[in-house]
Amino acid sequence: MKPYKFHPEALEEINDSISFYEDKQAGLGGRFLESLDDAISRIRRNPLLYRKIDDEIRKCHLLRFPYGIIFRIKNGIIEILAVMHLKRSPGYWKNRT
Repeated sequence: MKPYKFHPEALEEINDSISFYEDKQAGLGGRFLESLDDAISRIRRNPLLYRKIDDEIRKCHLLRFPYGIIFRIKNGIIEILAVMHLKRSPGYWKNRT
């Protein structure tokens, strides 16, 4: 599996999302994190499986949550640029590339 790293703002998005879901229902933030971990594992196994959305940028959807992981492969490392809510402004993360 390929190594990966997070853009600092993607880490903030993850923490904000976990807090949001945990406030809604106890344990839901943990389920969000499990879904995120599953999606990252899928990306690491076969990153080229996911559709390009912009030049070298790809998107993987989380299961059971309306989020997508925006990533690219650079120097053999998967860079997770954003963990975005799919109803949010679609290109807000583009300045992170």
